[in-house]
Amino acid sequence: MAEFATIARPYAKALFGLAEEKNQIESWLGGLKTLAAVARDRKVAALVEQPETKASEKAKVLIDLAGLQQGGLANFVAVLAEQKRLQLLPEVCAQYQDLALALNNTKSAVIYSAYELTAAQLAELTQMLEKRFNTDLVVTAKVDPHLIGGVKVEVGDQVLDLSVQAKLQALYTTMTN
Repeated sequence: MAEFATIARPYAKALFGLAEEKNQIESWLGGLKTLAAVARDRKVAALVEQPETKASEKAKVLIDLAGLQQGGLANFVAVLAEQKRLQLLPEVCAQYQDLALALNNTKSAVIYSAYELTAAQLAELTQMLEKRFNTDLVVTAKVDPHLIGGVKVEVGDQVLDLSVQAKLQALYTTMTN
């Protein structure tokens, strides 16, 4: 996945720059989210991987399924298709969203917990994380049953692991050294 992030970064930055220039950041974000969802579909992903299908046909299918009008995003999809990079759409979307949030000194965060967090727990944890990272956060909560307890937080490329699993691993490391 790190490879996808590295390859997708220049595409996301270029698209964001163009959207900023045309004052279309928010509207293109919506279209990009739709494109990413379409690209994640199993059947669409299979089409994207077919070498015998022309790039222009792949781009047209994605554009039609996402309901895009001709313009900036449609041209972007055509460029990705020509460069054989359509599989990057979900990562480009994530990085584009991060760039859009950065305009408002906001970052996206993913909180993994062993069990579903209540709204009060999520609000309290978000407030503590905003103080720790000194920024506003747009938080997504996900359940990870592999965590025994506690939480693991990803903010950009930073990871804060406060899970019981991590604490047990640290204790094990301390005891064996």
